[in-house]
Amino acid sequence: MASNWGTGVVGGVIGALVASGVMFGAAGLGYFPAPSDQQFRTWLLKHPSIIYEMRDQAEIDAFNAEERGIQDKVDKLGIKTFLDPKLAYVAGPKDAKKTLVEFFDYNCAHCRHNFPILKKFYEKHKGDTQFAFVELPIFGDASNAAARSALAARHQDGKYIPFHFAMMEQKGAIGTAETVESANKAGLDLNRLMADLKDPGIAKQLASAHALAQRIGLTGTPLFIINGKVHSGEVTEAELKQMTES
Repeated sequence: MASNWGTGVVGGVIGALVASGVMFGAAGLGYFPAPSDQQFRTWLLKHPSIIYEMRDQAEIDAFNAEERGIQDKVDKLGIKTFLDPKLAYVAGPKDAKKTLVEFFDYNCAHCRHNFPILKKFYEKHKGDTQFAFVELPIFGDASNAAARSALAARHQDGKYIPFHFAMMEQKGAIGTAETVESANKAGLDLNRLMADLKDPGIAKQLASAHALAQRIGLTGTPLFIINGKVHSGEVTEAELKQMTES
């Protein structure tokens, strides 16, 4: 999951501290004599890979802990909170037993890389799954402008999904030119789109999405909630199949 905090730096520090703690902790339990600072330094220089291994494990543990925290909050709020048309663009049968919610940013590399799998899944399951697309621009002004355009596109019946797909299929960073290109590809009325961008409800909807993301502890995109179960970061076809059938 794309994140706004330095997991690599934090993980490296944590890894070094954990490695130190393991060595001295084991010595304290009598597994071997407590090493001196020089002995410990010498040992680390001979086994430097353990620092990276512990760092990586610390990052995995932190990631999993964050995901568990989000899951707890999602469980308390209930899935209906995320299937609210005032928050997301909701598509698919209202009585569908399967649900898929995605928080995304059009300039999120992971969201865009994962899109072909999501598009394929949508096309196959739009008749038996309820989808909720939640605009969560977190990568600056360009992302915010792109999200606003997508929300404005909702005012033109049947155009949001084609526009969303066209935006996600862009190859580079999305700015004004890419947004206009996507709008034309989706068959949007550009004059109406410009007018609908003035709708004050767009700012309220984006504020609601950010407030909900903060409430559940979401720090990056993409985030999926599939049949009520949280999945942070990119999702594979196998994971989608397993989670929607569970």
